[in-house]
Amino acid sequence: MAKMHLAAQDFPLQQPNLRGLDWWNATSPLVLPLLSTDNAHLLRAEMHFQSAFAGSAVYRELPYGPIHADLFRNNAMFVGDTMSGIFDFYFAGCDCWLFDVAVTVNDWCIDLETGALDTARVRALLDAYHAVRPFTAAEQVAWQPMLRAGALRFWLSRLYDYHQPRAAEMLTPHDPTHFERILRERIAHPAPALY
Repeated sequence: MAKMHLAAQDFPLQQPNLRGLDWWNATSPLVLPLLSTDNAHLLRAEMHFQSAFAGSAVYRELPYGPIHADLFRNNAMFVGDTMSGIFDFYFAGCDCWLFDVAVTVNDWCIDLETGALDTARVRALLDAYHAVRPFTAAEQVAWQPMLRAGALRFWLSRLYDYHQPRAAEMLTPHDPTHFERILRERIAHPAPALY
């Protein structure tokens, strides 16, 4: 991932992350009336937190460029223990590189039942990334909020797909509670430091 970020940083075409903060702000009001009181409170509180964070000086210092934005396990191919390819760049766009790392950690480095982080996997992924592209001081500060942002993005998109299904032959809505659990975990239990 770090090699991909560095290789694409001078790519001339630009597209924003189409499932970033602007989309969250537009989509939250569509799903809020359909949520339980507890989940509606969680969504409002997290949207407030993320909006404030996105307006912060730390956020403006984060390295930025093209990202995959959906690098889940099922979007990577392996030959033996070697990653041989990454696919499904449907949601790719430009955003903070750290957001891409957070999205990936929230899928690759968790206990699937609880959403709790597997700290050994987190450490392995972060150390490997840092060896190629060292994390900045701003990224260290932004790490916890960005993990929450990664969880929020997929909770919100799954809520939307579940409650507002689109006519699509290949679209099967995923269970939104998976990323609700992950978001609650990230709020309650800080992750290991970036470095």
